[in-house]
Amino acid sequence: MGDLTPFRFLLVEPRYAGNVGSTARVMKNFGFRAYDDVGYIGINGKMTEAAAAMGLTSLESMDDFIAVNLVNYHAYREGLAGVPGVSLVGYDPREKSSYQYVITEIDAAHAGLGRDQLLAVLHAERVLARRYFHPGVHRMEPYRSYFPNAELLLPHTRWVSDRVLSLPTGTAVNPELIARVCAVIRFAVAHGHEIAARLTSPPAASSSPDDDDDLTLTDGEVA
Repeated sequence: MGDLTPFRFLLVEPRYAGNVGSTARVMKNFGFRAYDDVGYIGINGKMTEAAAAMGLTSLESMDDFIAVNLVNYHAYREGLAGVPGVSLVGYDPREKSSYQYVITEIDAAHAGLGRDQLLAVLHAERVLARRYFHPGVHRMEPYRSYFPNAELLLPHTRWVSDRVLSLPTGTAVNPELIARVCAVIRFAVAHGHEIAARLTSPPAASSSPDDDDDLTLTDGEVA
């Protein structure tokens, strides 16, 4: 054996149950037990040999991927310009970037609805947006239990993590799809107070699935 030896964990447990193998299964996916539910310290350990080979091959097309991401970023910037309470986090043109993320901040006071409410609208329209960087690490296990008072010391972290929304990008997305995503966001903000009221109120007893709905958004799928 040399100074560096590869090794592998083979996880055969069918689900998370608290034992070593199933705990490792949770750990390898950032500690996620379910959507936005982090229950353990995690690592990003999902790269198989096949994935590594694809990664090496994709390096040949890295410039093409970055070019697509840049086009997508500009499409979002144009499509969301002037939307109250929705700001697109910019990139410093003096720096080199992959433009991998399209990050927005949602100001509920100006948008009329909060980040989570806008996310609910986007998910209803099959837009795979996500509350990225949420929640703060101090609100995840095991740190939440180790440092229960950390929330009092990190108000700005909470403030940011409650506003950030990541929008879909990459080679599977194009300006036409982005225009549809932006249209959904514009509609949601234009009717922000009404949508927020509907999402926070129980459904009326007299409502019927056949009733006309003035807040119908789009009729297509946006991925």
